[in-house]
Amino acid sequence: MIIFRAAYHPLKSVDVQLAVFFDYSLLNTDTPNARAKQNWGNSQLLCFLLPLWYNPGKVVINMDTKEILLELRTKRGLSQEQLAEQVHVTRQAVSRWETGETVPNTETLKLLSRLFDVSINTLLGSPRQLICQCCGMPLEDANISREPDGTFNEEYCKWCYTDGKFVYTSLEKLLNFLESHMSNEAWPPEQVRAYFEAQLPKLNHWKQPET
Repeated sequence: MIIFRAAYHPLKSVDVQLAVFFDYSLLNTDTPNARAKQNWGNSQLLCFLLPLWYNPGKVVINMDTKEILLELRTKRGLSQEQLAEQVHVTRQAVSRWETGETVPNTETLKLLSRLFDVSINTLLGSPRQLICQCCGMPLEDANISREPDGTFNEEYCKWCYTDGKFVYTSLEKLLNFLESHMSNEAWPPEQVRAYFEAQLPKLNHWKQPET
C-alpha cells in the first residue's frame, strides 16, 4: 500500500509542481520515526482516498506557535495591546507568546481560534495530522466541521458533521454512499464495500465500546 501524504499548511503555502510523497516508512512497524507514526496515526487507514482530496498546489511550511500568532495578529492589523484586550490577557502575555516563552492556555486558545477563524491545531503548529473520525478524510481548516456556535470541531469534516448533527446516522448509510460514489470499473462496488467495512470501524466514531 502507498501512502499519499498531503503536504499543506493553512497559513503558509508555495506553488510546487508536485507535492505527493510515497511514505513507506509509516508502513513499517519497526521504523524508528515514532513521531511521524504518531502524527499520522490512523490517517493511513484511508490513504488511497488522498489523491481525490489532495491539493497538489500546497506544500508544508513548518511554523511554531509563536510565528503563527505573530503572523495572524499582524495580518489582522492588531497591536499586541489590541489582541490582548480581545482575548482578556495582558500585553506582556501576548509578547511572551510571540517570543516563545509561553503558550496560550486552553481557554485562550479557544478565544484565539474564534478570533482568527483557524483551528487550535493550526494555532499550535499542526502537531497532529487530523482526519475525520467518521469517514477518514484528511482535515484542513477549510473542511473541518463546526459547532452551531461557529467553533471548530476538529474530530470531523464538515460533510459528516454539520449544524451540530451527524449526516450519516449509521455506518450502513455511509457505506452505501461510499459504495455508490467510489466504485468504478477497476474497483467494483462489492470490493469498495468490503474495504470500507473493514476500515471504517477503526475510526473513533464507529469504534465499538470494549466489553
